[in-house]
Amino acid sequence: MPLAPTPVVDADASASAVSWGAIIAGAVAAAVISLVLMLVGSGLGMTMVSPFSNEGVSATTFAVSGIIWLVIVQWLSSGLGGYLTGRLRTRWAATHSDEVYFRDSAHGFLAWALATILVAGLLSSAVSSIVGGGVSAVSNVAAGAAQGGVQAAGEQAGNAGGGSDPTGYFVDTLFRTDAAAPAAAPGASATGTTDYRGEATRILARSAVTGELPDADKAYLATLVARETGQPQDQAQARVDQVIASVDAAKQEAKEAADTARSATATLSLLTALSLVIGAFIAGVAAIFGGRERDDERVVLRS
Repeated sequence: MPLAPTPVVDADASASAVSWGAIIAGAVAAAVISLVLMLVGSGLGMTMVSPFSNEGVSATTFAVSGIIWLVIVQWLSSGLGGYLTGRLRTRWAATHSDEVYFRDSAHGFLAWALATILVAGLLSSAVSSIVGGGVSAVSNVAAGAAQGGVQAAGEQAGNAGGGSDPTGYFVDTLFRTDAAAPAAAPGASATGTTDYRGEATRILARSAVTGELPDADKAYLATLVARETGQPQDQAQARVDQVIASVDAAKQEAKEAADTARSATATLSLLTALSLVIGAFIAGVAAIFGGRERDDERVVLRS
């Protein structure tokens, strides 16, 4: 009577396919390398800038260099962490080579993910402060490029006696003098109890907020300038138009600066995300390479 074949027991069937010890070791190594390289990059970055104008590298060069260094940090740390994970994981006996290939790549990915979490946790406060400050600055400039000018104008009006009352503009409109009234001597207030500088400040401040200057306000400003400076009406109107054009140019420059900051932030975010994705890929490949070297070392020792 023929003997029944002895069943083959897979020793790996009851064991976990995840070597958490190797993953943690690789992740810690990757996190430490990331921190060290980031400190080195910070030191190198400080040598590139200068507190004096027209010295050191430009802002564009500094930003591009910083992005490139972040990519290098991610790739080097991911490669080292993945390689260590592959070399330190347990050997899977009687496991198909395709399965070993998958497990090694998965171990490298897990090590990269854990290292990313560790670095993000260690740098959470600093990154949150930088990103939050940048987003806040961009949003403040984009939402109200003239808000700082309005506040300064309000303070200037307050110092001049106009106060910081938001209804000051509307109160001024109640007591405006007739445009046909006789001109006052230069340096004297033509409106009597109203401070013409504070009133003009409030008019320009309101136009900065609303984005437009009504024709009635423009004509009234020209009348005030003509009365207080003794200039002809046409010259006073030209001066008002020039000041309004300067205000509009400043607002446009602020909007362009906000758009540039927005584009730079978006580009940095996309490149950082791409770097992380490539870092995950490098960690998986490095783990496969390290795992194969470990298995090859075992075979050589046995032979």
